[in-house]
Order: sequence, then structure tokens, then C-alpha cells
Amino acid sequence: MNKFVLTIVVLFFGLPLFIFAQNINGRFSSSIYTFERFDTTDASNNYIRAYQLLNLNVNKNKFSLRTYLNLENDLSQNMDYDPRLRFYNLYFEARDILSFATIKLGRQPIINTVSSGVMDGISLNLRSGKFKLSGYYGGNVPAYQKLEMTNDLENDYLLGGKLSTTAVKNFQIGIGYVNKNFKPYDFTTRFDENLNPLNTLIEARSNQFEFVTGEVFYDLKNVLNAGFKYEYDLNFEETSMIEFNSRYEQIKDLGLNVYYQFREPKIRYNSIFSVFNYGNSQEIEFGTDYKIMKNLTAVAKYGVVTYESENSSRLTVGLNTGFGSLNYRKTLGYAGELDAISIYSAHSFMEGLFTPSLGLSYTSYKLSQDSEKNNLASVLAGLNYRPLRMLSFDLQGQYLSNKIYKNDFRVFFKLNYWFNTNLNLL
Repeated sequence: MNKFVLTIVVLFFGLPLFIFAQNINGRFSSSIYTFERFDTTDASNNYIRAYQLLNLNVNKNKFSLRTYLNLENDLSQNMDYDPRLRFYNLYFEARDILSFATIKLGRQPIINTVSSGVMDGISLNLRSGKFKLSGYYGGNVPAYQKLEMTNDLENDYLLGGKLSTTAVKNFQIGIGYVNKNFKPYDFTTRFDENLNPLNTLIEARSNQFEFVTGEVFYDLKNVLNAGFKYEYDLNFEETSMIEFNSRYEQIKDLGLNVYYQFREPKIRYNSIFSVFNYGNSQEIEFGTDYKIMKNLTAVAKYGVVTYESENSSRLTVGLNTGFGSLNYRKTLGYAGELDAISIYSAHSFMEGLFTPSLGLSYTSYKLSQDSEKNNLASVLAGLNYRPLRMLSFDLQGQYLSNKIYKNDFRVFFKLNYWFNTNLNLL
């Protein structure tokens, strides 16, 4: 397909919105990020990366044209790939058509537990009473979100849908299907046992994710909410994930949480990684939070992760206040040993005109019980200045020190401008 097909299709439907638009809103951000990178032990380069982000919505009654893009470039070094323009979103949306349908056409976000991201295609949501049916189909987005469409939609696509209902009181129930296929790339060079190149055409088979998903959510206000998710891998014919999360809060000022997950590694079907032995993991965590006073809450969590023959545990305790948070974390077992303490504070003054922030953390860790211990210290200090409701400036300094990055200092600056204009030209 032509690389600008996506733009042409979206603008064909969306161009009338520019002419007869009732509202234009969005956000523009301009950022600069400076850092030093060592290419060798004694040689380093300073980089100044600039990012220009635009989130734009053009609206007319039930119709919208939405786009979200970013332009990045280095101001100090010549990069082969600069400037790089990324299109995260570019789609036409028609809402509540015939009082039950919403359609989106173009590059759009897709959110599910198997293949969240963006796609170039079409999605449709249908609502009737307490039932909702959604479906989508489109091509995978190329690397770096280039404004191009796949030239092999037959083998490089995303297809899926979900049926959900709230017909049962306090419950939301859904079942879905996801099929994500990745375009295979053929290659002609491989090596023999003496590492001599051989010119042989290797035709890779398609790599695929194909899952059936189910979910149940329960919500009894101020008493209990719980969620259950399930994934079944149709290619490998096995359970891929079970997840349960719940919170009980009927006792005044006290919250109790339980989280459980069983997970198999997500391996693409027909990929080389499917021939290796790999194991699942199980994770369970118990947590509680207690509101001591209006702006002071104590939290504590303890979790255990179990692998095939090993396990790891973690403990987190902390305080959340109106001025910030204080947390301590300890990890033991197969995932390594770690002790970390962090403090973060941010508070607004003069009705939000100034918001200074400060974060400190210190971590001591080692990869195993017999490994060398390493220490890491980091500091960040920032200031948000918001002279107008729609305009803000952010300045932040970041410092990190460990055995690899002895004294790493970075500076980040950002300008944000929000706009919302009602045109009413006609």
C-alpha cells in the first residue's frame, strides 16, 4: 500500500470537520532533555534531545478527527535517523450513530491484555441496553510509528473483539478473542559449523498470538470490588494467564487487598523461542492501608513469586501524606536481594502558581546471596510554574550514582499549552 494511504483515508472522512468544526481542543508540548553518554571509558558525548508533541481533536457534533504525534531531534549531535516523526494516533471517529454504534477509522489505540498498542484499521462498538459488542481489524504499525501502512495485510494484522454485559447486578462480564499475526521476514544468509556463510533462502513461517479471554468484575460500593481475568492460548492449547485482584473496604479507614496471578511466558507460535524449555510463574500479594488522619495513610504489602524450582519475596511499607510519600522496599530470594528507601514530596503554593518537587532514593542490591553488593543513589528536584490555566512550565534536574554511572546528571525542561476553542462560525 502507498505509505500515505492512511492519511488520505482519514482526511477524506475528517476534512469536512476542519471546514465546519464546532470545537478544536488539545495540547502542545515542547521538551528538551540533556544527558551525557560514554561511548568508551574515556570518551563521552553530550546530547540535547528535543521533543515536540501535539494532541489535536477537531469536533463537529458526533464526529471527531483525533491525532497524537511527536517530532524528535537532537540539537547537539547529527543522528542518522533524525528528525524522527512518530504518529501514535490519526483516526476519524463517529459516535452514537443511530444511538447504538461508534466507529473509528485510521491509526488508533487498542487496549487488551494480549496485544495492547496501536493499529491501522477500523473498530466498531455496538451498545444495546446492558450489552456491548466491540470488534476491530487492521494492520500492525511499523517500527517507530512511521506514517506508513503494512504492505502485507494478509500476514501482518490484528483482529479481535469482545462481548460484555452488566445485566447481572454489580457484575460486569466479558468474553473476547484476539488474533495478532506478525509478518515473517525471509533471509538468505546462515552459517555452517565453521561459521562460513551459506547463501540459502530461509522462509520463515508466520508468528502469531491467538487467545480467548474472559473477565468478571464485581463492585459493591464501599464494601468490596474484585476482578478476575483469564487467557487461553489457542495455539499452544494451554492456560496462559489467571489473574485475580480484590479490595475490601467496609471497615472504616481500613482497606485490604489481595492479588494473585498465574502466568505463562507469551511466546509467539512458530517462533524460534517456542522450542526452548520455559516455565510459568505464580505471584500472590497481600496488602493493607489504614487512614490514620485526613492526609496521612499507612500502607503495607507482602508478596511472593514462585517459579518452577525457586521463589522470591518482597515487602513494602510506607506513608502517604498530603505533601508526598515515604516508602521502604525489601526483596529476597531468586529475584535478588534489595533494600530500597525513597522519599518524594510535591506541594502547590499560591493557588497552583508554583509546585516544587523533590525525590530522594537509596538502594542497596545484589543479584544473588553470594554476589557483590552494589549501591545506587538518585536525586530529582523540579519546579512546575503555571502562570495561566492553559500554560505551564516544568524544569527538573536528575542525578544518579552507582558503580556504572558514577555521576550521571540530566536536565529536563518542558512547556505545556492546552487549548480549547469553540468556533461557531456557521
